[in-house]
Amino acid sequence: MDKKTGISFTVITCIIGFMVAVQFQTIKEPEVRDTRDLWELREDLKQSQELYTDLLTKIYTYEAKVEQYESQRDDSKIMILKDTLDELKKEAGLTQVSGPGITITVEQSFNEVGKQATTITPSLLRWLINELNSYQAKAISIDGHRVISTTVIREIQGRPKIDSYSISPLPIEIKVIADDAERLYNKLKASEAERQFFIDNLRLKISKPSKVVTIPAYDDPIRITEMQPNMEPDKK
Repeated sequence: MDKKTGISFTVITCIIGFMVAVQFQTIKEPEVRDTRDLWELREDLKQSQELYTDLLTKIYTYEAKVEQYESQRDDSKIMILKDTLDELKKEAGLTQVSGPGITITVEQSFNEVGKQATTITPSLLRWLINELNSYQAKAISIDGHRVISTTVIREIQGRPKIDSYSISPLPIEIKVIADDAERLYNKLKASEAERQFFIDNLRLKISKPSKVVTIPAYDDPIRITEMQPNMEPDKK
């Protein structure tokens, strides 16, 4: 293959490796004592098995793409690379997506218990995102900003931030897309989410499933620090 095609293939291979790696990441929370009962553990195990199957499917898909690239004629390889890059951009959250989903509104609860909340804490937001991911959420945005596997949610000078953006004062909207929006809605309604938010003097309003929810592309730069392209010439 020529130098230009070889470099393109190397870049795509690096992106594939990055995508597989970030699929295994989750937004971390402090370690707490596990108090789940047997049925909760079984449900978590089932969700982990579903995630594992989904990851294996993605890996097989990427491996098939590489094999297809290697087997095609040179004049077809650029098109295969372009198609693969488009798929990876979508998986990485770099493109706007639309699909079935729900909209969650976080607002003050006005329950007159404790101090009235004016914003949401990063720890509670991370907890909610992990809950949504466990219910097979495909894409999430918070306050108009896309959440991906490398998203950082933290507090800076008393204000919650998602990556480089400050989260607006309440109320805020969280949009979620899933293959099965009805299942996502039912799981979330049956979860501890509403109670957890009530404890922080917040109310969680969960919309009925909608056929079309639109989530914007991730617009912060993605930095890959652990991988470098192999620029050695092809020996074939």
